[in-house]
Amino acid sequence: MPDAMTPEPEEDRLRELAAAVLDGEARAVAALREHLDAGFLHACRLLLGCRGRVVVTGMGKSGHIGSKVAATLASTGTPAFFVHPGEASHGDLGMITADDVVVALSNSGETDELLTILPVLKRLGVPMVALTGRPDSTLAREADTHVDVSVAEEACPLGLAPTTSTTAALAMGDALAVALLEARGFRREDFARTHPSGRLGKRLLVHIRDIMHQGEGVPRVAPQASLADALVEMSRKGLGFTLVVEADDRLAGIFTDGDLRRVLDHGPVDVHATAIGEVMTRSGRTLDPDQLAAEALEIMERHRINGAPVVDAEQRVVGACNMHDLLRSGVA
Repeated sequence: MPDAMTPEPEEDRLRELAAAVLDGEARAVAALREHLDAGFLHACRLLLGCRGRVVVTGMGKSGHIGSKVAATLASTGTPAFFVHPGEASHGDLGMITADDVVVALSNSGETDELLTILPVLKRLGVPMVALTGRPDSTLAREADTHVDVSVAEEACPLGLAPTTSTTAALAMGDALAVALLEARGFRREDFARTHPSGRLGKRLLVHIRDIMHQGEGVPRVAPQASLADALVEMSRKGLGFTLVVEADDRLAGIFTDGDLRRVLDHGPVDVHATAIGEVMTRSGRTLDPDQLAAEALEIMERHRINGAPVVDAEQRVVGACNMHDLLRSGVA
């Protein structure tokens, strides 16, 4: 603990120290480009050929990085999970099968807990990818392939706290994950399926058929219905419009709040004598039930409309959707 009389450093000095850390770590990450060698490519091939799961392991700070690497792999198309090497020696090795591939992180390459389980993994025939800062270490030599994540120095001025080394390991883990993502043909839709509660998941998984009003919930009247009947239907269903539908369920048109204002602007109108087919909009925008909700939202915003009918390939009405439905779905 610093002495109570130690003066607080000046703000400029704090910024200077922080900038030095960021600059040093940036240089270390940039230098990793030179380490994308045969070992890295072999690691990619092992992971791509894995028939089971990728098991990531590491101790201490390397373990924290390993846990994140496992999560990134799992969310980008490479099934993976993290196993603590200490717990592995006390039963968790049972999680690992001969179909798996182990990715072991250790800056020194001499972590006792990893070296303890190494012979068991060898007997199981489990391939191992080692990410270390020492290509001549025991772990690097015994692994099936080694990815060099060495750094010139730690950002810690004492040279003790893992800082630059863990950043380098994390960056290389990301490099592996993204290389595998591309090689597997992993798509935005696949990413969304592993993040169903996130915004991207909603944007890529929610379709119009998931949120549209159906059956009795769809406001509809026949073309010969009166304007008064249409207004009652609009008020009853509360979507801000009614669809005008032929007897065979084919869409004839739409009548919206905006259409009502335009009709009234032209002067007095007999709402009981005027047929809705005379004042409806015939060529309004329609939606497909299999259309992404996010795409529908963009269309509505671009054309400044608040609702639309949902029709099938034969222009038969199957539902209705308005802006509030889209916003409630969370795709915005």
